[in-house]
Amino acid sequence: MAIIRPFKALRPVQEKAELVSALPYDVMNSQEAMEAAKNNPLSFIHVEKAEIDLDKDADIYSSEVYNKAAQNLKKLEEDGILITEEKPCLYIYRLTRNGHSQTGIVCCTSIDDYLNGVIKKHELTKEDKEKDRTNYILSCNANTSPIFLTYKAENKFNDVENIVSEKEPLYDFTSEDGIGHTVWIIDDDSEIEKIVSYFKNIPSLYIADGHHRNASAANAAIEMRKQNPDYTGEEEFNYCLSVIFPSDELEIMDYNRIVKDLNGLTEDDFLQKISDHFFIRPYTRIGSFRPFMKHQFGMYLGNKWYMVTVDESTIPDDPIGSLDVSLLYDNLLNPVLGIGNPRTDDRIDYIGGIRGLSELERAVILGRAKIAFSMYPTSIEELINVADSGLLMPPKSTWFEPKLRSGLFIHKFN
Repeated sequence: MAIIRPFKALRPVQEKAELVSALPYDVMNSQEAMEAAKNNPLSFIHVEKAEIDLDKDADIYSSEVYNKAAQNLKKLEEDGILITEEKPCLYIYRLTRNGHSQTGIVCCTSIDDYLNGVIKKHELTKEDKEKDRTNYILSCNANTSPIFLTYKAENKFNDVENIVSEKEPLYDFTSEDGIGHTVWIIDDDSEIEKIVSYFKNIPSLYIADGHHRNASAANAAIEMRKQNPDYTGEEEFNYCLSVIFPSDELEIMDYNRIVKDLNGLTEDDFLQKISDHFFIRPYTRIGSFRPFMKHQFGMYLGNKWYMVTVDESTIPDDPIGSLDVSLLYDNLLNPVLGIGNPRTDDRIDYIGGIRGLSELERAVILGRAKIAFSMYPTSIEELINVADSGLLMPPKSTWFEPKLRSGLFIHKFN
């Protein structure tokens, strides 16, 4: 059963929350981070992407960068921009995008729940990215970017509205990307105990976004346990910062693909080869083609869109093989276009749905790619089914929006 607990958050003073909050470190490179933090010394990007405050040639994985992150975090605290909660609390965090809201519980979750599988994953992690965030956590002695978790809708905690209905929000602002962020504090001991007890009856939590953050938090905890052999399990490093949302409130966007070339084939030869497993029709309407059902793709080739539908006889009866991202890879990207490991092959790239289908067209028109594929979004039910089966999805299967902001809650270890 899931263990959650309140924590003494290090958080922005109310009037500075919007300035401090930032998109998470893993959705931008150093140049984008520098641009995003320009003219805002309070942006939490200065903590999570501290290389922007060093020489442009600095190794982003160097101790110099991690030390600078810790210094920048400490300065925000010393300057009174960040304050520490007087007592352990929970928080309710609501994000609103295009009229749709999702409301989650901000808490600390158990590292042991991650290690023993109560918190379930669906993606592989990369060793270099794990090592980076592990070093960052150990240097800052804190979790600064929350893990995005979900749980099955049938187990939904329905008293959130009752809890917040009479409370003034702690934070309430709209970020530069148009996302509304509203936060309420839960500091009443009886309300905290009610929520903590409720989650004791939740059998599983699922990582929606933040596999590297959770793995790195676990690595850091294991290292700190080695340094503290008499640890009791109650120390803060045994827990990590998380936000937990019910699955029926989440939105998964498409995660699209572009490929640099046709593997030596002409367009006609390519279309002929893929017709063995797909039904192909030119899309004759104006605009881009966005798939409107499962097992359907959009394909942009020769400056034209095609509707591509999977032949049902091709679809296997298993949680991984039946995913659209698997069907595309197993029947087209690998056997026809010769894409090898989709994690490392430099002939394929991935474009999150938030950037729109025009980005796929642009990549082909400008010559960055020869062909592009628009995907139907993976469903949250598919994600949970894969995780419950103990399996892992192919890379770049899900793109969650909106993103949780960093800097609104920091979980310090002491």
